[in-house]
Amino acid sequence: MKLYLDLIMILNFLFDFFLLMSVSILLRRNVTVYQLLKGSFFGGLSILFLFFKLSNFQLFFLKFLISVVMVVLSFGYRDFKYTFKNLFYLYSASLILGGFLYYLNLEFSYKHEGIVFYHDGLSINYIVLLIASPIILYAYVKQGIYLKNNYSNYYKVNLDFGEERILHCNGFLDSGNVLEDPYSHHPVILMDHRKFIYDINEFKMVLIPILTANSSTLLRCIRIPKVEIVGVGIRENVLLGIMDQNITIDGVDVLLHTKLLEG
Repeated sequence: MKLYLDLIMILNFLFDFFLLMSVSILLRRNVTVYQLLKGSFFGGLSILFLFFKLSNFQLFFLKFLISVVMVVLSFGYRDFKYTFKNLFYLYSASLILGGFLYYLNLEFSYKHEGIVFYHDGLSINYIVLLIASPIILYAYVKQGIYLKNNYSNYYKVNLDFGEERILHCNGFLDSGNVLEDPYSHHPVILMDHRKFIYDINEFKMVLIPILTANSSTLLRCIRIPKVEIVGVGIRENVLLGIMDQNITIDGVDVLLHTKLLEG
């Protein structure tokens, strides 16, 4: 099989550019395309190591150093934590693409020389780079941004009703939940009725008027002596509203009030 060095370097350059761009978008780095091109060009030179007699350890060490220089050229150096995070996400995105190529190799029985997969002399890297790679990285970045924007609002919540009755819940900080007791102005957190395992008639009820899309109604609420939000602190004077409908947010039992995260 003939390997054209210029084409392989271009392929490697494009891979690195897509990877660095995905890291930049995911971590919201304020960098220019020129900086990403510098890092990609330096990373593309790593293909030259294939023509030197190096041990596996030496090759791994050199590739690691190149990846460090790539992220420094692309995103600059502020401190160790900043650089390590850039490097971590670069390798994460690399594993996504690398796993996809490996899957193609197994699925279609392609032979390979380094990163070049072929079958009957036809390389598929052009198709992967120009079509599949941006799609895969787009899905990876989109999911990563979704996780960062949403799962950062997840909290472990312990509801202490007294008399050794404690509910361990998954809470979500809902910016749309501004419900309060109109008299005491105590915040109301909302619970999925399927999670409340106690007999609601054992508790003193408070009715809170709420407005829905079509009408107004009264929400049954229970005063909770103590609410612990893990990593935030303990809150008192909180009302728990039992919702008749289900909470549809993934894995969430309780919708938290914004006031509970203040202070």
